[in-house]
Amino acid sequence: MQIQDIHQRLVSQFGDAIVDLKVETKDPWIEVAARSIAVVCESLRSDPELKFEALNDLTGADWLETDPKKKTPCEPHVEVVYHLYSYSLKHRCKLKVKVPRWKDGVAGELPEVPSVAHVWGIADWHEREAYDLVGIRFTNHPNLRRILCPEDWEGHPLRKDYEFPLEYHGVRGK
Repeated sequence: MQIQDIHQRLVSQFGDAIVDLKVETKDPWIEVAARSIAVVCESLRSDPELKFEALNDLTGADWLETDPKKKTPCEPHVEVVYHLYSYSLKHRCKLKVKVPRWKDGVAGELPEVPSVAHVWGIADWHEREAYDLVGIRFTNHPNLRRILCPEDWEGHPLRKDYEFPLEYHGVRGK
C-alpha cells in the first residue's frame, strides 16, 4: 500500500487530526496532530489492511536554526518521527508530530506528546531517548526517565541551543 492510500484512510477515519502529507520528499511522510498520535498509531497497528506490527524507529529532532546566516524555512519546533513497518504486508510508513519547542511558550517547559509505548513496546526505550536527548515529554509513558545521560544531568544535549556544562561532578566540560 502506498503512503497516499494510507493517508486517505487516516483522513477518512481521523479527519483534521491528519495534518499533512509530504510526498515530494525522498522519504514521504504523514504529519499527525500531537493530541491524536496514540489513537492513530493504535489504528495503524490493528487495522487488518495496514498491520503495522513494527515501530522500527522513533526519533526526536530540534528544528532551531542557531546560525543567523542560514535560513530555515519553518518556525522553530521539535518533532517526533515514527518509522513503521508491516512485516506481513511488506509496506512502510513514516509519521511526524510537530510541537513548539516549549510548552505554552514558556522556556524550559518541555513540550508534550502522547506515548505510544502501549502500542509498540520498543517505543518505551525510543521515547526515553528522545526525552533524554531532545527534551520531549511523552505523556502516559510507563517509565519516562533518562536513558543515556545521568539522572542529575541538566538539560537535553541534542537541543540546538544546549549549553554544555562547564563542570560536572568536578570534571571540566570545556
